[in-house]
Parts: sequence; C-alpha cells; structure tokens
Amino acid sequence: MVHETGYYDLLGVSPKATQDELKKAYRKLALKYHPDKNPSGGDKFKHISQAYEVLSDPKKRDLYDQGGEQAIKEGGMGGGSSPMDIFNMFFGGGGRMQRERRGKNVIHQLGVTLEEMYKGTTRKLGLQKNVICEKCEGYGGKKGTLEKCSTCKGKGVQIRVQQIGPGMIQQIQSMCSDCQGQGEKFNSKDRCKNCNGHKVERKKKIIEVNIDKGMKDGQRITFQGEGDQEPGLEPGDVIIVLDQKDHDVFQRQDNHLVMKMKIKLVEALCGFKKTIHTLDNRTLIISTQPGEVIKHGDIKCVQNEGMPLYRDPYEKGELFIHFEVEFPDNHFLPEHLMYQLERLLPPREDLMITDDMEEVELSGVDVQSQQRSRSREAYEVDGDDDEGPRGGVQCQTQ
Repeated sequence: MVHETGYYDLLGVSPKATQDELKKAYRKLALKYHPDKNPSGGDKFKHISQAYEVLSDPKKRDLYDQGGEQAIKEGGMGGGSSPMDIFNMFFGGGGRMQRERRGKNVIHQLGVTLEEMYKGTTRKLGLQKNVICEKCEGYGGKKGTLEKCSTCKGKGVQIRVQQIGPGMIQQIQSMCSDCQGQGEKFNSKDRCKNCNGHKVERKKKIIEVNIDKGMKDGQRITFQGEGDQEPGLEPGDVIIVLDQKDHDVFQRQDNHLVMKMKIKLVEALCGFKKTIHTLDNRTLIISTQPGEVIKHGDIKCVQNEGMPLYRDPYEKGELFIHFEVEFPDNHFLPEHLMYQLERLLPPREDLMITDDMEEVELSGVDVQSQQRSRSREAYEVDGDDDEGPRGGVQCQTQ
C-alpha cells in the first residue's frame, strides 16, 4: 500500500503508473514549466523534477511508497541532482530549450535626470567585466599539464579541525586557496602568463543605454549575455536600474508633473500672467482673468504637459500647479488708506460685543524658541519632578 501520493499527484499520475506513463507525464510538465518557457514556473519545475527523479528509480520509488518523502530524506536518496540536470538527462542534453548554467547577473545603478526621462537620450556606460582569456582560450595554462591539487587532494576544499572546548572539536571546511576550489592547478611554469591561470581577464566594455521617453525611476534595462564570462558557464546579464535625480522645479507622480508657484496677493485677486520653462526647453504662458480668485493652496492643471507615456510618447500626463499666495508685510499701506482698500474688498463680518466678553492681545509666535523647547523635551527623562512650568511655545515680546 502506498504511504503517500504527493509525488504522484505532482506528475498527475496514479500510484500504479508505469515507467512509460511517468516519462510521458514528466515530459509534458517539464516542457510546460521549464524556466525558459515559463519564467514564473521555477518552483513547479523543481518539484516535478524531484518527483520524477524519485519515481523513475525503482529503489527510490519503493522506498517512497513505503515511507513517503520522509523515508527518502532519511535514506539519503533525495536531492541528488539539480532540476536542470534531470531535464538534460531526460532529453539527452539536446533539448531545444536546454539552458546551461549561467553566471551571475551584474546590476548597475544609473543616475538620470528628469529631463533625460522626458526627452529620451542615449548614455554610454563603461563597465569592467571578466572575459575568456584569449591567449589560453579559457584553459588557464598549457594544455595537458593540469595536475591534481596536492593541498586538497583534488577535493577543492580544505578541512581544518579546531578545538572549541574541553573534549569538543569543530571541523571547519573552506575553499582550497591553492587551487581556488577547482581541485586542479598548473605549475607556475605552465600557467598562462596573460591570465595567471585564472582563465579570464579583466576588460572594459562600453555599452550604450537607450533611455526612452517616459521611462520611470527604478525601471530596468537588460543587456543579455553581457555579464562576466567564465569557462563552462553561459554569461549572465547586465541589468541597468534607472535612478531618477531630484529636480529643482518639478516632481514626478507616475505620468504627471507637479510644481509649486508663488504669486502675489494682487495677482491672486486681480489676475496674472506667468511663464513656465518645460523640461524640453519650451516656454508656456499661463494666466488668469481679473476677478478669477486663486486661493492659497489651490491646485490647477495644464492638460498634456506632464511626462510622456512610455512607448506612447505623443501622449502625456498632466502638469499640476500648487499655488502659494504671498501676503504683504505688516503696515504695507498707510492707515489712512486702509478704508479705501476695505471698500474694494468683500465686507467683513460684524461682531456683536457684550459686557461678559474679555478682550486679549494677539502676539507673534517665536518659532525658533518653540523648536529648541521641543528638542530639550526629547532628551528629558520621563518622571522628572522639575518644579515650575516646562518650556513650550514662546510668544514674542511686543
């Protein structure tokens, strides 16, 4: 009787499936979830490969049927091969979607201005990368002279025993420094003089990064196969991550642009004309009509003057303008002329004063003193019984 059916369920077969049925099921699923065809199916590909590895081996299958996945783990018979190795063995190593082991991707951050993202540009970037040594063709030395490393006996690792207490020892495993974990090395006279036996050499590579209109902060541009080269490995990719720099005037919100504009009180009440210099060096004129009041904090927008849409640059977002109204200083107008200004403005609200009301005086607030007081309070210890009032908002002396 089968103890558990998890591996059978992964392959979509019954516990009584024949080897041919297992192969047919694995072939169908492996092609469907292979990372080259289905980048998001990596975990599924790994699990079905593990299930097929166990069920395709009569001894492992018998052990699994009796004790399940736990029996495979305890018997030391699980996880012996990588999913890609199983796939390559199954398809004879010549499958159309076969993918060799890849080197690591190189990620580089590229600072770009908002103008560059608005107009689009091309940037040249110099990168240092490892390339296969041309002189030894990635062999590392004279062919036929590679010897087993005498330090690690060809294992590529060294084991060091360290005493950590009375009667207690610890084994520490580290990469062999003589052969760099390869298990083999050349004598100094046979080693390639160009790469010193490392099989690769460092060279500078210039790549052109095309920044299209409307690209966004954090967007990635991938150069496939431009990463470090290593013998026996497919080169990884170079991934450029765009890092948008701050702009003095505009802030970006998705496909929109946001800016602040200060206007005088007279402009807010009586109309104005203002210019805006765009990111592509055009000049826009915006205006309001007399009597069209702009309040402090009002937001207006200009259609189709935001950021170009990525891959559709003829369409743009909106330009939002936050207005800040600057009020005049105290006593900007002689007192005897105030009544004339008041006659032009909307009437004030009358106040009925009664005898039970109390009249007080307004004072300005000393903002700097307030900030210093808050800083002191932040360092005070809770529970102090200091006598007297604590510092707070300070009124300015008139």
